[in-house]
Amino acid sequence: MQWHGRSQRKETGGRYRKARKKRKYELGRDPILPVIGKDEYKKLRIRGGNQKVRVVSAQHVNLTNPKTGETKKAEIKDVMENPANPHYVRRDIITKGAIILTEMGKAKVTSRPGQHGCLNAILIEEAKDEG
Repeated sequence: MQWHGRSQRKETGGRYRKARKKRKYELGRDPILPVIGKDEYKKLRIRGGNQKVRVVSAQHVNLTNPKTGETKKAEIKDVMENPANPHYVRRDIITKGAIILTEMGKAKVTSRPGQHGCLNAILIEEAKDEG
């Protein structure tokens, strides 16, 4: 568990004096970084007894073509670039804003797979037909 409360230090380096102890609602979790692989999801119990679904690994993406407005399921081949962290590319980690290569072409991820439990993307460059 991670405590997501205020730091004990000010920006200047001085200390904040705590008025109370840590609270359960200030706890967070380590992020699950979704990778390319067999479709796998994780259900978490969150505050209020609700559930949050996180993508652990994904092989397919819901791909929308903005020209036609059609959405199809496409297979993910590779992660091309990731503005969140350049090192995520070689580890094939998919986050929001990542550019992925699919069978239909290059696409940009629009959902937050670690938060939303699904993988949605918009086609930005169609695959060139060879032949």
